[in-house]
Amino acid sequence: MIDMLQLNQDAQTIVAAHPELALPLSAPPAVHYSRDDVVYRTAKQACLALGFIEIDAECLALAWLAMAQRTGRFDPQAWPDEPADFGLRPWPRDDAFAPCPKVLGLYAVLPSADWVGRMARAGVPIVQLRFKSDDAAAIRREVQAAVDAVRGTNALLFINDHWREAIAAGAYGVHLGQEDMEVADFTAIRAAGLRLGLSSHGYAEMLRADRVSPSYIAMGAVFPTTLKRMATAPQGARRLHAYARLMRDYPLVAIGGIDADRLAQVMSSGVGSVAVVRAITAAADPEGAAAQLQAQMATLRAR
Repeated sequence: MIDMLQLNQDAQTIVAAHPELALPLSAPPAVHYSRDDVVYRTAKQACLALGFIEIDAECLALAWLAMAQRTGRFDPQAWPDEPADFGLRPWPRDDAFAPCPKVLGLYAVLPSADWVGRMARAGVPIVQLRFKSDDAAAIRREVQAAVDAVRGTNALLFINDHWREAIAAGAYGVHLGQEDMEVADFTAIRAAGLRLGLSSHGYAEMLRADRVSPSYIAMGAVFPTTLKRMATAPQGARRLHAYARLMRDYPLVAIGGIDADRLAQVMSSGVGSVAVVRAITAAADPEGAAAQLQAQMATLRAR
């Protein structure tokens, strides 16, 4: 029989040992268990108390159980970050998408082909076209224009969402959200040689993205952002550190509310790329802002 008093005490010890990972709770969470193991139950209770959503708390609890079984002891001071404890397959993988640089650098997410060309000519190494339209012909034109706009530069172009058009136009890669994974033809994208980036917003989505073996994984939103309605709360820089340790075999992109003032705490997580939107597009001097961010990133990496 599980000693509930001891379980609660151990869960409180985990919470006390990792306050930097906590997010505010709007209400006490309901705890649903998928197994009886005491380590699993202790870890899940603790992770819910730290503000992890149910599906992420479940992933963490199972990983904590695997960690305890691997090491032969339960350590509330530890935090699971070994890929095998989360069921991640080792590398290299035969089904992996084409690789991209481990350190992608500054990643500008841009609303039009004109912006793509402008930032590519300014020396931004990674540009993404995030073009929103219900007009299929307009999408095809904009994607092709973006591919044409980076020609002759060193910029690598990812197309957000529109994977068919990206294949047809010969883009470098495509970036998809979790919802797009339901409908995208990964076989076609892989066969075309395109790189694949996938968004994630926590442990469960990182594990789901990993099953596809993409070229990179984006993690966020790190800070509050007004540009996109998020299903999860901003994760904060300390959770980003934990995510980056787990997914260390991938090129990693941090995204969400990042600007020059927040760059240092993001880069200290070990991510090789930082995606920005308004830090460039809303700047009085976008080219100057891009140059400043790149110089700041280079300084932080050198440290």
